[in-house]
Amino acid sequence: MWWSVLLVCTYVVVTQGQFPRQCVTPEGLRSGTCCPSPTSRANDECGFSTGRGRCMPVAVDGRPHGPQYPHSGRDDRERWPQRFFNRTCRCNDNFSGYHCGRCKHGLTGPNCDRRVNVVRRNIMQMSPEEKRAFVRAMDRAKRTIHPDLVICTRRYEEIFSTDGSNVQFENITIYNFFVWTHYYSVGKTYMGHGQDSFGGVDFSHEGPGFLTWHRFHLLQLERDMQVRPEEMLGDPTFALPYWNFATGSSECDICTDDLLGARSSFDMNGISSNSVFSQWRVLCESVEEYETLGTICNSTEGGPIRRNPAGNVARPMVQKLPEPQDIIDCLDLNTFDTPPYYSTSSRSFRNTIEGYSAPQGEYDPVVRSLHNLAHLFLNGTGGQTHLSPNDPIFVLLHTFTDAIFDEWLQRHSPGTAVYPEENAPIGHNRNFNMVPFWPPITNAEMFISAPEALGYTYEVEWPTRPFTLSEILTIAIVVVVLVVIVVGGVIVCVVRAYSSPDGLEPLLRDHYRRYSEEERLVGQSKSEI
Repeated sequence: MWWSVLLVCTYVVVTQGQFPRQCVTPEGLRSGTCCPSPTSRANDECGFSTGRGRCMPVAVDGRPHGPQYPHSGRDDRERWPQRFFNRTCRCNDNFSGYHCGRCKHGLTGPNCDRRVNVVRRNIMQMSPEEKRAFVRAMDRAKRTIHPDLVICTRRYEEIFSTDGSNVQFENITIYNFFVWTHYYSVGKTYMGHGQDSFGGVDFSHEGPGFLTWHRFHLLQLERDMQVRPEEMLGDPTFALPYWNFATGSSECDICTDDLLGARSSFDMNGISSNSVFSQWRVLCESVEEYETLGTICNSTEGGPIRRNPAGNVARPMVQKLPEPQDIIDCLDLNTFDTPPYYSTSSRSFRNTIEGYSAPQGEYDPVVRSLHNLAHLFLNGTGGQTHLSPNDPIFVLLHTFTDAIFDEWLQRHSPGTAVYPEENAPIGHNRNFNMVPFWPPITNAEMFISAPEALGYTYEVEWPTRPFTLSEILTIAIVVVVLVVIVVGGVIVCVVRAYSSPDGLEPLLRDHYRRYSEEERLVGQSKSEI
């Protein structure tokens, strides 16, 4: 109850978005500048005095995007984040954060010069205490107000109050912020009163940025849970675990009361009351209202999480999780993405892992595989794009998706150049600033091997391809030939050994003359005559 009271109290403070609380004032928004000091000292924007960073113009992607979004100037997310701010901190070297007061991922210490590497592990292989600690950490994030960031609840043109003295922003909890950012990235474009909102836009799905966007999404949550012992864990080694959903099973193995919640005994679509997650409430439910009125999801929570794994009898294809073979086939694809860089791409690793293509890479409008199939299998809150992060399984599903992405990067070593620079759907070009993250970060910055650049690794035992019949026959033939050669060699040696009645004979027998020193000298003197 205490955290609910705290939330209500914070609504009085309207000058707080996906933006730093320090920047969201009428003056800050009108100036278009968000360059706070990490020390709160005057004349120290972005930690300039200590070499951490400097206040610079925001760089935005100017390359053409795909035809899926035909509008211009209608959506706050175009050319992100320039509708709100056009100057922000650009951090140097090892520093990061909205004021350059944090370390880059994978670094720690006062000067951000010590490497730290966290290991994301299979939640099913964690100890009972580790599982309990993870559940407690998630629940704490659901109930803890984000210490730095706030969310906008109106489009920019309506963000100022009538007299211009206040702006429409609200506080939000750490986990609900994670939910809200996903909602904001997939929302339709409001076209005006009385007009249907435009739905052909998605800044985090159905394009090359699907993997890079969700990678940073997870990093942001992980970092928020690691820091500040007074609010969260204060443990820089904390790592989000993953759920290996490629089991081919029709059972949800993590849907137990000691993990993400078993099925309720009283409601087949609900979570057991023995799980803390049965008390969680869903954010951003009122989609029709947002689209009709042009408002934006706020921090108000609604009903409980709904979940009925494998329960969609109308779609038998989503009643079973992906197979291990699907991972093998997906990782074998050589090309990161293919034109039109959309959900209709074929032979595209990205479209395949996202789940719009068959695991072998061929696009099929009927197929839902891998990531998409795992979501649809959950059959509830987790299967609806704008709501899915409300179900905490989302986190573990996406860490495993990211693990597959990172394994592909390490196996194929593609380089940033293979990421489309232009003509991808809006938000998905290589140098587009991902919506709505702050400070601005491009897709390209997340298209890199995690162990070397982002400070985390995965502990995964990847499935291996079984031998084909022809391979088995080839191996068998080779083995038979080798056995014949070895046996034949042994037989020859034995025959030779016993071919003489005396058995083995010395190479030089007594009847061979041996050269003595005298004989050698005599022979030498005769040759000189």
